[in-house]
Amino acid sequence: MTSEGAYHLSGRELHFIAIGGAGMSGLALVCARLGARVTGSDRADSSYMARLRDAGLEPRIGHDAAAVPPGTEVVVSTAIPPENPELAAARERGQRIIHRGELLAELCSLRRLIAVAGTHGKTTTAGMAVHALRAIGADPAFFLGGELPGAGGGNGATNAGWGSGDWVVAEADESDASFLELRPEVAVITNVELDHHSRWGSRAELVDAFRRFAEPAGGLALLSDSGLEAIAAGRRAIRFDAGAPGPLLDLPVPGRHNVLNARAALAALELAGFDVDASAEALASFPGMLRRQEHKGDCGGARIYDDYAHHPTEVAATLAALRELGPERLIAVFQPHLYSRTKALAPAFGAALAAADEVGVLDVYPAREEPVGRLAGVSGLDVARATADRAGGRPVWWLRDAATAERALRPRLAGGDLLVTIGAGDIFRLADSLVAGR
Repeated sequence: MTSEGAYHLSGRELHFIAIGGAGMSGLALVCARLGARVTGSDRADSSYMARLRDAGLEPRIGHDAAAVPPGTEVVVSTAIPPENPELAAARERGQRIIHRGELLAELCSLRRLIAVAGTHGKTTTAGMAVHALRAIGADPAFFLGGELPGAGGGNGATNAGWGSGDWVVAEADESDASFLELRPEVAVITNVELDHHSRWGSRAELVDAFRRFAEPAGGLALLSDSGLEAIAAGRRAIRFDAGAPGPLLDLPVPGRHNVLNARAALAALELAGFDVDASAEALASFPGMLRRQEHKGDCGGARIYDDYAHHPTEVAATLAALRELGPERLIAVFQPHLYSRTKALAPAFGAALAAADEVGVLDVYPAREEPVGRLAGVSGLDVARATADRAGGRPVWWLRDAATAERALRPRLAGGDLLVTIGAGDIFRLADSLVAGR
């Protein structure tokens, strides 16, 4: 075991560009706790920025070359464009540039690593593993792609921590191949589906990347029908599915996909040597991750939920799970994420969204992309049309932005309705606004 006191970053200075992201903010929190002098900036405020302030950091809003302290190491993600003024200034000065995947791998190398990868479910699976480990007294370090209620002390939510135990649980991101930097002792692959079309040219290329991710691991938890069974050869492996034998599950979160997430988390903990029955019992109090089927409150008698789903498979799973809550009318408001994903998957999004009784579609949240070149002309209207084609005459609204959506939908909400905002962008603000206005 490497104790917190045996490793520290005192004397090290780190500046995080886009510090308010889920992954970057977690790294910043842990580095600050380990003694580094941490600065950073982001283009907009967020709940993650609030967590950083609560920890005593002072992230800046907006990007400015003057914000980068001379001599500091500069941490970036793949989403940071070369023309970012802070990155450009650091390069001009010859400062060290570190990719977030490299820094994550450095920190994870200090503990025994459970790395959770997969196209869908990795945040919740990793969060379940962390929740169970904390409940049974293992006190892991962790890096999550979302906020886990209760992990920040009391009822506070957080996405990262540096516990005193032997293990670290890390969400392993395939979107930019940075998960290949990790060397897990236990690797989890929840599923494999082509999602990040700007990075992976084919499913075969993606499958090979997952194979390389799993190579260092002595233990492997693997979805039974993932198509990756061959990589289990020569190592201890547990194949999981919703009906896999194991301890009974009493999950407070709905949906078959959450049963799969729980089976994956328990398989990982079994491979790591933990009591699987005690871990399963701990999941009965799992609070769910923020932005994953999160109940935000009520509006006009309607229940308002929010979910991070941004792939057709995830959208379908979210709507199926919320159906289990018995709404008289299920209303889905979807914000597509990335022009490249929207262009590739608009028909599949339409098919998934058509499972709702009523659908609203906003325009694309661009993140790091621009609608130019091969992406010119792509918009959320492509998804709205695809949904209308599959909806069998049920209402489909093209709403363009959150303000338009609120004006259109608020008067229609009534008791028995369940409205869910869906997407990886800022669509959650619509849910917050509906609840705040009641």
